[in-house]
Amino acid sequence: MRSIRRASRWIVGRAGSSRTGWTSTSWCARSRLVRGERDACRVVEVPTLEEEDAKRPHREYERLVKERTSHGNRVKGLLFAQGIRDFRPMAADRLERLAELAIPPRLKSELGRECRRLARIIAEIAEVEAEMAAQIVPLKTANRKRAAASTPSPVQAKAAQLFRLKSIGVHFSTVLAGEVYYRTFRNRRGVGQYIGLAPSPFQSGDMARDQGIAKAGNSRARKAMIELAWLWRRHQPDSALSKWFRERVGEKKGRVRRIAIVAMARKLAVALWRYLETGLVPEGAVLKRA
Repeated sequence: MRSIRRASRWIVGRAGSSRTGWTSTSWCARSRLVRGERDACRVVEVPTLEEEDAKRPHREYERLVKERTSHGNRVKGLLFAQGIRDFRPMAADRLERLAELAIPPRLKSELGRECRRLARIIAEIAEVEAEMAAQIVPLKTANRKRAAASTPSPVQAKAAQLFRLKSIGVHFSTVLAGEVYYRTFRNRRGVGQYIGLAPSPFQSGDMARDQGIAKAGNSRARKAMIELAWLWRRHQPDSALSKWFRERVGEKKGRVRRIAIVAMARKLAVALWRYLETGLVPEGAVLKRA
């Protein structure tokens, strides 16, 4: 049982027509469906509360990392204006080193507050990382009985399955399981379209060309897949995808490599989807040691 959301849109009729005005989009969709037009509307898959809540850790992690970078750059920029270029705001002894600097007192007070905020953000990032790792990393022997008593959610199970592959760490497995693979896809094209790695061809008359990827999907998942494709090349050199990339690119650099890595990211997304659905490990890929 599916329902069509009621809405309206402004329709402009042709010259001499009296059909200009507001009309119901649900009525238009129903009439097109009756005529057999299957593309009249699309089914929206609404995530459950559990699936939406599973996205919170890695999204908070990304926001905290941006804040950490912002505060670190702020400290470096203020000190650079004073001629100090070797200060490391990410170091644990940032406050002790700041106290030794010969800078104006009000500037030193401002930098002290910035460093304390930075330390708090770093501590929160470590807390979120520990929370994500606790969901998927195999626990020690003393805690296995307690872990077996609690049944993992489908998202956690898929994240743990992704984590078994070499080159996929806690963050990537959490992002991909929570943003992409919690959904049900009919085929490999659906995977590429949802991530935004599907091609967008253009054809007009005798002219036909490719406009690149559509970028109409989940931008967070697309970014993670492209980053993972670079890591996959490095840590899975004997896999079929890494060999395909080397044969395709060779010693070329620049734009050719960037285009090829996007194509590899789409192939990798499909291979991981098959791995989660059927248990088929990507060809030539290596699993982590138990």
